[in-house]
Amino acid sequence: MAPDPDTLRERLAAATCILFDLDGTLVDTVELIMASARYATEVVLGEALPDDVLKHDIGMPLKDQMERYAPGRSAELLAVYREHNAVVHDDLIREYPGVEEALQALVGTGYRLGVVTSKSRPVAWRGLDRFGLGNYFATLVGYEDTEIHKPRAEPVLEGARRLGVSARSCLYVGDSPHDMAAGIASGAVSVAALWGPFPERVLEPGPDVVLAEIGELAPLLQESRDARGHECSELQESTRWRPPEGL
Repeated sequence: MAPDPDTLRERLAAATCILFDLDGTLVDTVELIMASARYATEVVLGEALPDDVLKHDIGMPLKDQMERYAPGRSAELLAVYREHNAVVHDDLIREYPGVEEALQALVGTGYRLGVVTSKSRPVAWRGLDRFGLGNYFATLVGYEDTEIHKPRAEPVLEGARRLGVSARSCLYVGDSPHDMAAGIASGAVSVAALWGPFPERVLEPGPDVVLAEIGELAPLLQESRDARGHECSELQESTRWRPPEGL
């Protein structure tokens, strides 16, 4: 069900913090993930699984992904995946255009930012620091930080807790169906990042906001704040006491 436009605008205007997924949202790790998964499945299983199978669960914890690839062999797959990923990480990770500029704009207008990812903290920070993005974030919630993971709400709730706010005061920006489910379950405003690998048609449950580029986020939030300020001014003017005519 599409969100009520007035309610959504109010929530966007009232938001104080923004939480971001990492892979496919802040950094382009699609080829890094796919190359590592192909390698791991080929080495352990004797044949690389099809790309559509490997891509399907991007956004979930790696251990869960590997268990889906080959039940009972996740530990083997995970070890080979991580070894290969560490070697090729810096060569295969890519920037998304406009990310740093968007983060600068958000921080500059007073938003506090955090990352909520299914990756381990060291690997997540490595990806952010590869492009000088780490300093924009007040906190990072990684795989180690919650017992329950996306698509459940707990990682997003933990990110909000660390920023000292309710999840309802946050946006959660992500590219995968697992991100959308986690954001909605937490009560945050869910924002779909269509610059990532997933098309809008697979992002169910449906997000509150859909963005084609990360650079659209700061203007959207400013527009919502401006609209609320205008409405408040009109309300104050309409309710202001005026002397009766003739006085």
